[in-house]
Amino acid sequence: MRIKLLNTVTVLVSALVLTGCQTATTVPSNDISQYENIVTLIPDIPDSDADGVLDDIDECPATPLNIKIDERGCPFTGMGIGLKMEYRAFFAKGSSELSAEHQLELDKVAARLKEYETATMRIEGHASIDEVDKTSDAGLRPNSLARNRALIVKNYLIMQHQINPNRLSTFSYGAERPIVSSDTEEGKSMNRRVYGLAQEPID
Repeated sequence: MRIKLLNTVTVLVSALVLTGCQTATTVPSNDISQYENIVTLIPDIPDSDADGVLDDIDECPATPLNIKIDERGCPFTGMGIGLKMEYRAFFAKGSSELSAEHQLELDKVAARLKEYETATMRIEGHASIDEVDKTSDAGLRPNSLARNRALIVKNYLIMQHQINPNRLSTFSYGAERPIVSSDTEEGKSMNRRVYGLAQEPID
């Protein structure tokens, strides 16, 4: 009887010891956000046309808003249509010198023209209102500065990348087609430009 009692006491003591060793688990409060330690990283590389493709890989860096684009940042042309790539270069007042920055962008265009051997490129030269002789008979129409800007782009593609001249066509518009108002110096500088469009024939 004494042994049975001793065994019962031993079991009870052991149970109490084990209960004391257990660790309580606290359920986290619903008020604590599970995401408050997540850090959002914002890239330093800009996306100037806000199309979701960063400028350093965007082959069409001035795509208008609400235009469906492909993975290159260019307007989506559909399956099987091929190349469609824009190019823009801006110039100092009275100059047709192509800056190093715009040469690098033109190198990208040349690479695509080599990839799409049937593609052609239209190259438009433009000037600002303060670069044309408004008193002449020509007025705002094509002038030598706008023409030279288009030719410098064409010649770069020919001389530096051996693009066939027959694939490149140039047009000079003088100050006839401004893209922004020329009321400010900034507006005038935006109008001193070349616009190019490289694309494959659709038909």
